[in-house]
Amino acid sequence: MASSNNLIKRSSFWANLFKSPTEKSDLENVLKSMPPFCELNKKYIKALIKIVHNRAFTKDEFIFLQGDPGIGLYVIQSGSVVIRQNTGDNNTIDLATFNRGDFFGELALMDDEIRSASAIALSDSEIGVIFKPDLDEFVEKYPDIGIKILRGIAHIITKRLHRLNDDYLTLYIKTFNNNSENVDV
Repeated sequence: MASSNNLIKRSSFWANLFKSPTEKSDLENVLKSMPPFCELNKKYIKALIKIVHNRAFTKDEFIFLQGDPGIGLYVIQSGSVVIRQNTGDNNTIDLATFNRGDFFGELALMDDEIRSASAIALSDSEIGVIFKPDLDEFVEKYPDIGIKILRGIAHIITKRLHRLNDDYLTLYIKTFNNNSENVDV
């Protein structure tokens, strides 16, 4: 029988509600290391930092759930996150693991669709969130910089899609070869 301690999950709800601002220099360093933001000068990085909402998540806490509305881009300042998809037959697949300096949830900035997978903290994590309405306002205020950011995000989406295509092709070839070996001639 499981002990009651194993059934209790920690939540960062109150910590997020009263979250103190992240040290600006740390967030600035993380953003400058990321492709969508690395070419921005200090003025625009500072303006971008103003729209980042800082959140803390405890180990095994859901950041968002598959099926939730996509509301923003998540930037990992510390910790690690797994993106996990429920396959519908009570199985899950880990699609990706992200660490400090990585971001996820970027499709929410491009469309208004629901989340296709869940994001779960693998360790205690500090994460900055850029909500779509805030980024839209930033892009309106600084259109040239906004275009650079959106191009950077599109570039990452494209790289991830190419990698997915390669993985799919590899799996297809492997499956095809296995099936052809099992055919009696």
